[in-house]
Amino acid sequence: MDKQNIAVVGTGYWGKNLVRNFHELGALRLVCDENPDALESMRQRFEGIDTTVSLSEVLGRDDVDGVVIATPAECHFHMAREALLAGKHVYVEKPLVLEEAHGRELIELAEERGRILMVGHLLHYHPAFVKLKEMAGSGELGRIDYIYSNRLNLGKIRREENILFSFAPHDISMILALAGEDPEEVMAAGGNYLHQRIADVTTTHLAFSTGLKAHIFVSWLHPFKEQKLVVVGEKKMAVFDDVQPWEDKLRVYSHAIRWEGGVPVPEKADPERVEVGRGEPLRSECQHFLECMATGKQPYTNGREGLRVLRVLNAAQRSLNGNGCRVPLAPAKAGEGEWFAHESAVIDPGVRVGRGSRIWHFSHLLPGTSLGERVNVGQNVVAGPDVTVGNGCKIQNNVSIYKGVTLEEDVFCGPSMVFTNVFNPRAAIRRMDELRPTLVRRGATLGANCTVVCGVTIGRYAMVGAGAVVTRNVPDHAQVLGNPARFAGWVCACAGKLDEDLSCPDCGAAYIESGQGLAPAAGENA
Repeated sequence: MDKQNIAVVGTGYWGKNLVRNFHELGALRLVCDENPDALESMRQRFEGIDTTVSLSEVLGRDDVDGVVIATPAECHFHMAREALLAGKHVYVEKPLVLEEAHGRELIELAEERGRILMVGHLLHYHPAFVKLKEMAGSGELGRIDYIYSNRLNLGKIRREENILFSFAPHDISMILALAGEDPEEVMAAGGNYLHQRIADVTTTHLAFSTGLKAHIFVSWLHPFKEQKLVVVGEKKMAVFDDVQPWEDKLRVYSHAIRWEGGVPVPEKADPERVEVGRGEPLRSECQHFLECMATGKQPYTNGREGLRVLRVLNAAQRSLNGNGCRVPLAPAKAGEGEWFAHESAVIDPGVRVGRGSRIWHFSHLLPGTSLGERVNVGQNVVAGPDVTVGNGCKIQNNVSIYKGVTLEEDVFCGPSMVFTNVFNPRAAIRRMDELRPTLVRRGATLGANCTVVCGVTIGRYAMVGAGAVVTRNVPDHAQVLGNPARFAGWVCACAGKLDEDLSCPDCGAAYIESGQGLAPAAGENA
């Protein structure tokens, strides 16, 4: 393996440990910190290293292959982005970043540049957890029903982040690895005792689609240190207790439940020690980063894994802010790729979202709704339940798409336009079994504040004017205006008004009449 040279940025509480490990691995080339006294301490302790107070010097050095970032979390995005743009591999201490959009940007940038992006979720590299994950994956524990994790201590108390972001990333990362999926729902509650706006104690509850439940208890106001992960499986229960000696860090209990007269009776078994390898987890983690840099393979805790953890952290923070409210968490992926939802959006379980789609502030997608690829959902939009939106649609602010409405590809819904789905509604009479379906065909435009009464079809590339009220079918390429909407001419797929000979003066396309309205003339693209 070719020798890889590392620069460590930040020599604080955890940065010092990273400096030590990369130096002992023979990979440390440069240490960067804004504090000259800290750099002097590093020079005295680690002979032969270079130091600098300038990040730009780090990024400009040709003899630096990878940058390790151990600074406060609010600095992670800017520093990691600059390092990737400079062509460096990047290791970022947890959390990856604070905003999910920034995490996606770093992932895309790393992939474009062919660089490694790794997150410091340390316990993935602990020999006891490696063994525990192997046992869970092999089925030795049976179906996993319940996981809980305690990470408690007196200090280190921070002011740049709360206890949730300081302690819980490790536990979330382990739980997601054991679950093999992301949670559907997150709830969190906590207490602020030392500072009015910084939580010192939190409990976070995760619910998964398989029925698995997990909770995480973290605190820096605890009388003793506890770092314990308990996995309750159908066949066996396992305990990873990191404060115990090596021989007792991982134990398995073959407890069982038998039924007598319809009553569950526990049968307890003695704990069994599980043999695990020994070694400093941080050393293994640093070595893994060097190996990934040299070989190009993806780290166990790569940027995508870091983003999954961040999504759960942010959902938990939203729950904290909402006094323990339930926060649904949509799947991290749909189909082949990633999509984005603003943290204020609500996405119910059972929603499908395609690659490249964007869901903005205060919008709500109800169960059974399917969004295609590259869909842009504006602010304060409601869609569903059981609504289908095709690829490339743009839904502007304040639009509600009710059950029974289907949008094909590339449909434009202008601001505050209205769909209906019941023709003669009464508040006191339920008529949801009388829904009239509405179909909006490919490429159609529905102008701002227009109303589409249910039971109609809007044709391909049709244009409904602003404020119009559509009460009957609109042919392909027709423009309709007014209340009720009436035919006002023909429009091209490019939205230009057609001449009398049905040709477009803007793009030159030609059309002929068809049974559905207009169709491209022979030789034109459909």
